[in-house]
Amino acid sequence: MVLTLNDTKRTAIAVKLADIRAVQNLILDSEKEFLKACDDAELRDRFQHMIADDEKNLGIVDTVITQYGIQEKPSEKTQELIQKTQELMKGSELSFYEKVVQHELLKHAQFMSGVIVHKAGQVVGADVEVAITPLNTFNFESRAHQEQLKGVLEVLGTRELTGQDPDQSVWGRVQDAIAAFSGVVGSAVTQNSNSSDMNIQEIIFADHRKADTLIMEIANSNDAQKIQEYFGQLYKDLSVHSEAEEQVVYPTVRAFYGVENTQELYDEQAELKVLLERMKSMDASLPAFKDCLKQVKEMVGDHTRQEESTMFAAIGKNCSKEEQEQLGSRFKEAKKQLQIKL
Repeated sequence: MVLTLNDTKRTAIAVKLADIRAVQNLILDSEKEFLKACDDAELRDRFQHMIADDEKNLGIVDTVITQYGIQEKPSEKTQELIQKTQELMKGSELSFYEKVVQHELLKHAQFMSGVIVHKAGQVVGADVEVAITPLNTFNFESRAHQEQLKGVLEVLGTRELTGQDPDQSVWGRVQDAIAAFSGVVGSAVTQNSNSSDMNIQEIIFADHRKADTLIMEIANSNDAQKIQEYFGQLYKDLSVHSEAEEQVVYPTVRAFYGVENTQELYDEQAELKVLLERMKSMDASLPAFKDCLKQVKEMVGDHTRQEESTMFAAIGKNCSKEEQEQLGSRFKEAKKQLQIKL
């Protein structure tokens, strides 16, 4: 029997992603405080660029969590760490140099958390890897910021000890270190990608590919426990995706996509929901379950082909770039709220 839609491994990854988002907010707050406290033009410029990157990266993390499909709260340990760090950063117990030291450690922790999520995703399932791909950019920039912060610390530490500036070759070494790191991972990431500004077509397309991956994982597995795990995620993803489309996308496109075409999409999703509910109460080890999966694959395939061809084309023709991104943001927020209720 498919007894539960939840899996402990997937939930654990969701908590780690929530930790990353919470720490990212802390990092941004600290960098803004550093900017206020710093009157050095070079250092201010470094902090301003970090803030711009980290605001973008916060959006990337939020997108990854929504595509991953499970909304969780940060762990108690992370919440305690954040509270203590906030007190240290706002207090006078630490010097400016010491506060930046703590900040560099946070950046390292963020980088390692992103790497661990990727490694865990490789163990749990191909659909997880599909959902968390944008973390490549986040991880790269966290690592690059570490190198910049090392340069900041050289300047602040030397001033604190001697009252004088260090040799300015520090910034050349920083750029060389970033360039060397970029050479190692540059082919795996798009450094200028801004996944927080995905348009509606890109988000729906990503959802479709994740569903395809989950269906393939179920079809190729003979492990009843694995099948249940994959189906639990497929059920949640398709339920949230369809409901969010019906709340946000279909009412918007009806005016220019046509009443009949839009109603067809509603009807297809209604049929799919009935089939998914039937599968939820079936024994995943029985042949009948795989037979139903074949129907799901056909229904999802027909539905996604229509959306990706004619509906996407209609959106592109009738909506500006900004409107497409705004619709994407509304769709993503609707998914997030639905995931919280699951």
